[in-house]
Amino acid sequence: MTQDNRKPLDKPEANGWHWQTNILHTDTQLPAGFSAMPVPVARASTVIFPDLAAMRALDWKNDSQWRYGLHATPTSMELMRRLAALEGGKHCLLFPSGLSAISNVYFGLIESGDDVLIPDNAYGPNRDHADWLAESWGITVRYYDPMIGDGIGALIQPNTKLIWLEAPGSVTMEVPDIPAIARVARERGVLTAIDNTYSAGLAFRPFDHGVDISVQALTKYQSGGSDILMGGVVTIDDDIHHRLKQARMRLGVGVSADDCSLVLRSLGNLQLRFEAHDRSAMTLATWLGTRREIAAVLHPAFEDCPGHQNFRRDFTGAGGLFSVVFDERYSQAQIDAFIEGLRLFKIGFSWGGAHSLALPYRVPSMSTATPWPHKGGLVRFYVGLEDVRDLQADIEASLKAHLVA
Repeated sequence: MTQDNRKPLDKPEANGWHWQTNILHTDTQLPAGFSAMPVPVARASTVIFPDLAAMRALDWKNDSQWRYGLHATPTSMELMRRLAALEGGKHCLLFPSGLSAISNVYFGLIESGDDVLIPDNAYGPNRDHADWLAESWGITVRYYDPMIGDGIGALIQPNTKLIWLEAPGSVTMEVPDIPAIARVARERGVLTAIDNTYSAGLAFRPFDHGVDISVQALTKYQSGGSDILMGGVVTIDDDIHHRLKQARMRLGVGVSADDCSLVLRSLGNLQLRFEAHDRSAMTLATWLGTRREIAAVLHPAFEDCPGHQNFRRDFTGAGGLFSVVFDERYSQAQIDAFIEGLRLFKIGFSWGGAHSLALPYRVPSMSTATPWPHKGGLVRFYVGLEDVRDLQADIEASLKAHLVA
């Protein structure tokens, strides 16, 4: 026999358990009197019940009960509470991305045979998702002029269940008459959902204007660091919330407590950042409006932007996003060279972070219900937190270098 040279197991501690067991079964509590400003990070998959009676008494509709880490932890629940309050809502659900939040609205509220109306300026992946559902899941999808206002009533059919809104359009910047559309939809028993990412929930409060559901890509302003993917859905109606919550449970989607903690950390300076983006974007948009290379500036705060009066009535700010249309004498190749010649404006999707971005868009290929009135190429700018003087100099240098008529 070989000699067993292993050391003897450690002796039980005072409570009768060995060291390894005590490491796993600690009853960790915050010490009395300890307090700090950050929200504690509660990571969990398994949630412990005090007894079987508590487990069996679970009601998935009760947001105050802890069931499983996928559904909620104290960290995610605190973020949901703050986001709902920000928009004037009652309930909030979190998702792994903005598109996941949009998807959950479809799966929670739409069935085969239903009809959905989507504005022609909607977020591209929303259109793709809807087209996929129409192709494979037996719903109908129709696109409408975002400036239709109360004319939306003529498009509502007996099977119309959902009307999407986007304000402004995240590329073409039209601002619809949201109260008019929401009013007609409510009169006809149709739900409305808005992509409210542009306003960060700060500059537009959808429930004050009759909207039923607000969706945001928290990836953007709420994150603020270009390093988190997350989406949110805020509602005020209990039944709608429960339908969306059940769909979320069935799809098995969730968010990490660490990501929630980072968004919570950013919320404290959200308004300051949003206002700084807004000021710099207005400065650049105003200056670009004086340039001979630019045929039109699409910024909701400008009088010639479609829906400007709606913007003035309903919004309190614009943030850092706007678009410009170049003079038609410039080719797409020249516009592309201009973008690639920028040093501070990076090329990339999404926005809401500290760094400025610029992207070209081919609008005629993106819309199907409304004619595009401009002939020149479009570039969308997102204005970050760099010094606006440096951003202006960057644009001016690339305009001179690449856009020679």
